[in-house]
Amino acid sequence: MNHQTDILFISHGGGPMPLMGDPGHKEMVDRLRDIAAELPRPKAILLISAHWEESVPTITAGANPSLIYDYYGFPPETYEIQYPCPGEPELARKVHQALEQAGIPAKLDEQRGFDHGLFVPLTLMYPAADIPCIQLSLMNNLDAAGHIAIGRALQALDYDDLLVIGSGFSFHNMRAFFAPDTPELRARNEGFEHWLEQTCMDATLDEAERSSRLEHWEDAPHARFCHPREEHLLPLHVCYGLAGKPSESHISATILGKKSGMFGWRRS
Repeated sequence: MNHQTDILFISHGGGPMPLMGDPGHKEMVDRLRDIAAELPRPKAILLISAHWEESVPTITAGANPSLIYDYYGFPPETYEIQYPCPGEPELARKVHQALEQAGIPAKLDEQRGFDHGLFVPLTLMYPAADIPCIQLSLMNNLDAAGHIAIGRALQALDYDDLLVIGSGFSFHNMRAFFAPDTPELRARNEGFEHWLEQTCMDATLDEAERSSRLEHWEDAPHARFCHPREEHLLPLHVCYGLAGKPSESHISATILGKKSGMFGWRRS
């Protein structure tokens, strides 16, 4: 890759709540707006969403994707949110080609729209909806090493001024979000967050060790408490595979009462 690529793993909050003025999301909303203001404006965005799983990595390839309101039980206006950004079929084809050339079977999908893992954070970051976007799915085997490999394959992408976003959540235990706040719960949340920050940022780790820690993330303190199912963590693995180095920035935000992290890399 000869061109600058900004890489960002974000914690995207609960459904459409960040767009509803929910006080439990205020820090996250402020952080995402600050991040977007500091980044150079991208020519296009490639977003890996925790809310899309396929048997093989699949890429949205439509010119004008619709929105998928993949959340339940929210007020009617949350099903009328619009984010009319264009797709970017050329970038979709290049992502498909990079994966296939790395021996990773992949698919293009010209029909699928954008889920809330894309349109909720991007409404906050780029409200004009004027930057072309594509989405890349997770693999439904949820294999950590496989998602790092997807990121490594994307190193071959040749595309100017690309922003790659892994849209997930560094803490994703739905029951715990609505449980009473206790010292034990906070210790579990913060223990995993500390491990994740150290794993992503410690420059004394070599990349084989960093990769191994992420592949075996279940061995981290309180890992399965923080992620009973790992789909919200795996976008981070794709981001790391693409970056291939320590994260240069870490931002912490309390979301729905839980400490959550975001990480950034720049690859040139």
